[in-house]
Amino acid sequence: MFVLFEEAGKYLGGRVLSEAEASAQVELDTGKRVKVKGANIVLRFEKPSPADLIAEGRALAAGMDLDLAWEFAPEGEFGFAELAAEYFSEKPSLAQQAAALFALFEAPHYFRRAGKGRFKKAPAEIVQQALAAIEKKKAIQAQIAEWAAQLAEGVCPAPVREQLYKILFRPDKNAPEYKAVVEAARATQRPPLDLLERAGAIDSPYQFHWRRFLFENFPKGTGFPALAAPAIADDLPLAEGVQAFSIDDSQTTEIDDALSVQGLGSGTVTVGIHIAAPALALTPGSPIDNVARARMSTVYMPGYKITMLPDEVVDTYTLLEGGDRPAVSLYARFDEATLELQGTETKLERVPIVANLRHDQLDTVVTQQWLEDAAFNADSTPDAAARMRAPLSFLFRLAKQLKAQREVVRGKPESFNRPDYNFRLVGNDGAEPTGGEQVQISTRQRGAPLDLIVSEAMILANSSWGGWLGELGVPGLYRSQASLAPGIKVRMGTRALPHAGLGVKSYAWSTSPLRRYTDLVNQWQIIAAARHGKTAALAAPFKPKDADLFSILSGFDAAYTAYNAYQGGMERFWTLKYLQQQGITELEATVIKDMPNGALVRADTLPLVFPVAGQQERGARLRVKLGEIDEIALDVSGTVLERLDAPKAGASAEEEGDDGEEEVVAGPIAIAVDLNDSEAGPEENTPA
Repeated sequence: MFVLFEEAGKYLGGRVLSEAEASAQVELDTGKRVKVKGANIVLRFEKPSPADLIAEGRALAAGMDLDLAWEFAPEGEFGFAELAAEYFSEKPSLAQQAAALFALFEAPHYFRRAGKGRFKKAPAEIVQQALAAIEKKKAIQAQIAEWAAQLAEGVCPAPVREQLYKILFRPDKNAPEYKAVVEAARATQRPPLDLLERAGAIDSPYQFHWRRFLFENFPKGTGFPALAAPAIADDLPLAEGVQAFSIDDSQTTEIDDALSVQGLGSGTVTVGIHIAAPALALTPGSPIDNVARARMSTVYMPGYKITMLPDEVVDTYTLLEGGDRPAVSLYARFDEATLELQGTETKLERVPIVANLRHDQLDTVVTQQWLEDAAFNADSTPDAAARMRAPLSFLFRLAKQLKAQREVVRGKPESFNRPDYNFRLVGNDGAEPTGGEQVQISTRQRGAPLDLIVSEAMILANSSWGGWLGELGVPGLYRSQASLAPGIKVRMGTRALPHAGLGVKSYAWSTSPLRRYTDLVNQWQIIAAARHGKTAALAAPFKPKDADLFSILSGFDAAYTAYNAYQGGMERFWTLKYLQQQGITELEATVIKDMPNGALVRADTLPLVFPVAGQQERGARLRVKLGEIDEIALDVSGTVLERLDAPKAGASAEEEGDDGEEEVVAGPIAIAVDLNDSEAGPEENTPA
């Protein structure tokens, strides 16, 4: 005897080997033996074979008119044999019964299942809704096929173009636009990104990177709501005797910090580090704070930036020359002869800003010789620099001392072997770039005197304020590094812990409140410390173990990482563009890392790291021929033409200027289009 039975949503047939009261042992055509519950058996028969019956039944079921079957079906609950009798004949054959069973089972929009082999008619309105949905699905499938065909022919349908970044990076895998891309990529056997680029979905490589960044980080755009900067209510005292000046590049509008020097020649010199004080006016949870917290930082890129705060707000609190500006000031007293730190004091005050110095205009004038030799005179020294020569000279002397002290704690000197690269887009003038601008790349040596003065002053302020908050039990946002051992990274936290890379006991970013949200948060805490002293922990906006502070920390970390990655990517884009514009096909480069089947090299005169084929020794200098540039993947590779010199024996990461950090080379972009996605419907594709 043979039986037809339901198993896991399918109908199978087999020969009965034995049967008990509630089950049967059945052998399938494959030879596999299964135990079948008696309730799951829907048909028993002697002939034909199960395979023949199933095949004939399915063939008959395919020709059944479901509308007619629904009309003929009995009201209330019924079995498949009853429908077969109504639809085919009074005494339906086994094949006709099987056909009715298969048709009923596979048409849930017409017939609801009421048990094994039993069904019930769906209400008429449900049937109509289901049929409409089926027709809609057919129309969508036809649309998918049409779009896929257009993509395969090199034409991008408008709906696919409009959804480009969503399709590539955050897709709804049930959306027809996504399915069309998958179908076209399968049919043409092209990678999805290549397919879309060839179809004209990408206007330009630059716009692709820019719009992708906006899609992922600024989905609502980069504009600001209408916001008015509140005035500072405090009646701040004027900093007596202070003549403060800032040092930035010419493109800087968010002037966060300024310096002052008092007491030269008296034996005790007081250095003032003055930080713009938006936290004196803004409050946590205010509209402007919400904007700053959503952005977390200013985003920098060659030729453009997206500020954390609106220009009107920045202009209200920036340390612009020519007036008395509200500031949080750290005063550090030093022995003029030994440069020993004698004490620090924090004040909330108005600070006279007498000059905004621009290092890109002064680097050739304010040199080490100019700062250390009072008799040396540079040609065409600007008046502002000449007036500040004495305080700048002392600050440079102090900066070298502070750096040396940190290096003792650090255990090794800091390395400034590689230059900083500056990008200028000709004719851009701060407007949003198009990607076609002429790019100029210039260099300035890391650790230039003006840089050293500013960086050491900011490290002093950030470490001093971080330690002070820690002593008072006031939480802040800190950066720490347990050691300089390989693999030990800088981390963010809310406790004052050592920063081995800088050689300080604690380090809390506090000196850029107009462009980093962590600094604004820390400034609120510092202001509370300045106002309340030992009871500051009770008055500070953020209390110990404040969940909101941890939320800010994680949000900032994620945003800052994304912004830095984009800045690095855009610098790489413009470097590749520079190679094309200058017709550069060969570069001299130094091997910095071994790779499988090749090596990673750094260009000697450009900010470019790229792979070359063939094993090379670390430290070797090479002449390299560049391959094809991929502006979408930001990718280029090279072929070694010749070895220029032998590597230094035992060259270390520090000697090569890496300082233990691995380089990340841009390569093929990771997209979210999966060509292995099944053709299943929404129910099957919905994630658990």
